[in-house]
Amino acid sequence: MYSGAAIRNVLTLTLLSAFLMIAARPSHAQTETVLHNFTAGTDGSGPMYGLTSDGNGNFYGTTAYGARSGDGTVFELSPNGSGGWNETLIYSFSKLKNGVFPMSPVIFDGAGNLYGTTDQGGTDGFGVVYELTPQGTSWTETVLHSFAGGTDGADPDGVLVMDSAGNLYGTTYQGGTGNKGTVFEVSPSGGSWTEKVIYNTPNGTVTGLTMDAAGNLFGVGDSGGTGDSAVFELSPNGQGGWNPAVIYTFAGRPEAVGTLTLDSAGNLFGVTDAAAKGCGKVYKLTLQSGTWIAKTLYNFVKDSTDGCEPYSGIVFDPAGNIYGTTFKGGTTGAGTVYELKAPVGKGSYTEKVLWSFNDTDGGSAWGGLSLDGSGNLYGTTYAGGPKGDGVAFEVTP
Repeated sequence: MYSGAAIRNVLTLTLLSAFLMIAARPSHAQTETVLHNFTAGTDGSGPMYGLTSDGNGNFYGTTAYGARSGDGTVFELSPNGSGGWNETLIYSFSKLKNGVFPMSPVIFDGAGNLYGTTDQGGTDGFGVVYELTPQGTSWTETVLHSFAGGTDGADPDGVLVMDSAGNLYGTTYQGGTGNKGTVFEVSPSGGSWTEKVIYNTPNGTVTGLTMDAAGNLFGVGDSGGTGDSAVFELSPNGQGGWNPAVIYTFAGRPEAVGTLTLDSAGNLFGVTDAAAKGCGKVYKLTLQSGTWIAKTLYNFVKDSTDGCEPYSGIVFDPAGNIYGTTFKGGTTGAGTVYELKAPVGKGSYTEKVLWSFNDTDGGSAWGGLSLDGSGNLYGTTYAGGPKGDGVAFEVTP
């Protein structure tokens, strides 16, 4: 797993190396369109996570840096009616107490408010959970919780999830018992919000959470004692608490990353950043007779053009095909957008690279993808573009 500081170090090195890459655009049956080139001005710099749809054709996202103070932004992308897109700054993190460096995506509630986290800032400098409320043509930020860096957690990152009662759940990289990270809940209470830790990770950080229809939470982190990656489940105990269980452990080097995805049958899908062939894999977990069984769906091959180091979760289309991004690999080494075609009968998934980034059109995709009703894929890259500050893109399969 990676802290905000570790992520920044990795991405800074990648951004510097990206300028050394000069390659021609490969030919593809698919097309990629850059919706916006970030410039490190008021539009921000370094979008790390994917885009969130409002259901009306607009997308929202965050940049870790840039804007007025360099401390990150929340932005909107909307069609301009002429085949292009407008990028609009809706919030700039310009005060330390309000949070800085948003390294997670935003989510909507039913009223159109946005929620997210910042890696740093707040009252004690250890990050915040925030809400953005639309008011006319502007947005107002409210800090719901400012992390103190102790037992309540520190350095939140990863995807927030919201239950039907409006409670928010997320993760911190540090803090909690043993300073090894937490899973937290932030709940509305009498006009304010209350935070409580519902799980202290036994041996390291966790990434984003996924919630099933029964209210169970799933995530990945390090298992206790061995340091191996593990998938855990948190189940409500009916008394306001949670029952934790490690449901699967990856022995050895493979490190589970990203956010898990649930299918309609209750199976879990995820990625690791390293595997037998050195570049990561996509896996599936199926519950069979009370035991979760893992199956590798695809191994990314080192030194090939099929992509390397998938850091984000995956998305499905209605036919069961899987889509995701890789941070490296592809034709030029700048990362890919890939498809895993669903097997027929008892066959295997087959991989198809939909797009290889070449730095001018984006590079180093850290976040996942959004899929629209026409099968188009939307996302961001941390690096690439004319100034190397990242892009928002669309890939049409």
